[in-house]
Parts: sequence; C-alpha cells; structure tokens
Amino acid sequence: MALLRITSPHILKPGRTGNVMLQVILATLPGLAALCYYFGWGPLINVVWAAMLAVLFEVAVIRLRKRPVTFYLNDYSAILTAVLLGLALPPFAPWWVTFIGIFVAIVVAKHLYGGLGNNPFNPAMVGYALLLISFPVEMTRWAPPSLLTESGNLGLIETLKVIFEIVDLPDAYTMATPLDTFKHKGALTAEELWSQSPLLSQGLDAWYAISGAFALGGLYLLIRKIYTWHIPVSMLVSLILVSGFFYGSDPSNYAPPLFHLTTGAVVFGAFFIATDPVTAATSNKGKLFFGAIIGLLIYIIRTWGNYPDAVAFAVLLMNLSAPFLDYYTRPRTYGHKKSNRGIKG
Repeated sequence: MALLRITSPHILKPGRTGNVMLQVILATLPGLAALCYYFGWGPLINVVWAAMLAVLFEVAVIRLRKRPVTFYLNDYSAILTAVLLGLALPPFAPWWVTFIGIFVAIVVAKHLYGGLGNNPFNPAMVGYALLLISFPVEMTRWAPPSLLTESGNLGLIETLKVIFEIVDLPDAYTMATPLDTFKHKGALTAEELWSQSPLLSQGLDAWYAISGAFALGGLYLLIRKIYTWHIPVSMLVSLILVSGFFYGSDPSNYAPPLFHLTTGAVVFGAFFIATDPVTAATSNKGKLFFGAIIGLLIYIIRTWGNYPDAVAFAVLLMNLSAPFLDYYTRPRTYGHKKSNRGIKG
C-alpha cells in the first residue's frame, strides 16, 4: 500500500486561510468598539475606508499578475491588513494618509515580494512605519478621549468632513497621546507631570479599557488556537521586566510598567501584529526570543529614541531577524538525539 510521505507539521482538522483571517478580524471588534466609544467615529471610518482601498489595490495587482481574483480575495488577508492599519491610525487621519498607507502595505510590502506567504515584513506595519516617518504631523492628530471633553465626540458627519478635509479639525479635538506627553515632559518629574496633566491624571482609563478590549480579543484567538501563547506572553513579560527595572531604580524619570503596557499599541501589537505567522519566528523557542526582544526594543526606542510608541519599528526589526531565530532554534526531529541547528564545520 502506498503511503503519503508528508513531513510535519500535520494538520489535525480541516481549515482554510480565509477562516483564520476572519477569526482574527472578528477578534479585533472589541478593540474597535472601545476605540469608537472613547474617540468617536474616526477609527471605524478609518477601518472601512482602508478595507475598501485594500480590496481595490488587491484586485488591481492580482489582475496585473494574471491570477484568479476570487481565489486570492477569499483569503481575506487584504482586509485583515486594512483592519490592522486602520486601527493603528489616529482617529482623524486624513483620507490620503490611509490611501498611501494601504497602497504601500498591499502593493509594496505584500505583492512586491510575491503575495501572501512570501512577504518578510508585516504589511500593515510597513505602511504604518512609512506614514509615521513621512507624515509625523498627520499621524499625531489624536483626539482627546470622550471622558475629557465636555461636548463629547464629533458626530459621524462632522468626522467624515474632517477626515476627507472638507472642514478643518477644531483645536479642541486634538491632543497628544499619553506616551508622547510623558516623553516630552522636559524638566518635570514624573510625579509633577502626573499631577499637572489631565490626560495622565484623568484620561488613562480610556487607554486601559482599549488595551483590555484588545486583550480580550487576543484571549479569544488563543482559545481558538489561532496561534500559541509564546510570542504575546514573552513580549509582555519582557516589557514588564525591563520597564519595572528602570522604574524601580528611578521612579521620578521613568514610567511604571502598567503605563507602558496599556497606553500605546503594546497589547494590540502583542496579540495581532507580532503573532503574524508569515513574518514571525516559527519554532516555540524562537517565538520566545522573538517576543522578548520585541518587548525590549519597544522600551529602548520609547525611552531613548525619537518615537514615543515603537511597536511597529520593533516588530519590523524582528521580522528581519525571524529567519535567523528559526535557524538557531530548530526543534529536535523525532528519532534524533539532538536538533540539527547552527553552522556546521
């Protein structure tokens, strides 16, 4: 009898790429809902606009490559990229910023390398990093959370007019993020800044809730076994340890671990960005190193670099290092005494 000579890993149940992508998109909904609750309609508009552009660019490139459009659209990878980038953008990011970001993510970071499965870098983070470097003003137009505004968030029509630049954004609806506020505290101590800044003394609950919502979505993906725990746990633990060390040594100049975990894109990045199976390390040991170094890089860039939130840069740097980690962390093959890894003489 002929046997199927198939190497591991072995799939224990049937599954499609499209189903996995849909599960991840579904898991982002609690975070999207929290963002809309605290910052208005902007995040939802960004996600919908980005998804429309992503499908448009995906179809155009697939036709240029003379591939079957329906087959490639059914993996929903373009829509997931759009959702992740849309969630990362500021609530009032201009329409053309999203346009450029999605173009770079889909056309350059994904299809230029051969499409899904061949891209070495996370497409959404490539688009985000380019936007952050190229358009720092537009990428820092964050709105104050609703609990700090007396009149509440802008309505749907008003937000659409701002995003599509029909009207100017009122100054009352722009503010720095907590990470940016803390990074540019100047000569103030952390205690002085905490007492003087309404954003830090009263507005952090919004970021706590948003991070909690994304953690809930990430827990759902772990339960569904979309990915393993190694990357998110090692990334979060690494950031907690390094930020706790510096905060414990000098609490007047450094922020506490909870601040680093919840006021930026760390939780979102740990569960939805760093775990990308195409661009992350694949062995369990490699995943632990992959996540831990991302957490370390986030703290280094945030504290001594030019950017207050460094998730995109840390993930992209480790995407570049993923093949190296996989090469040196190969697991032992069944039937062998030790793993076949490293440089041989």
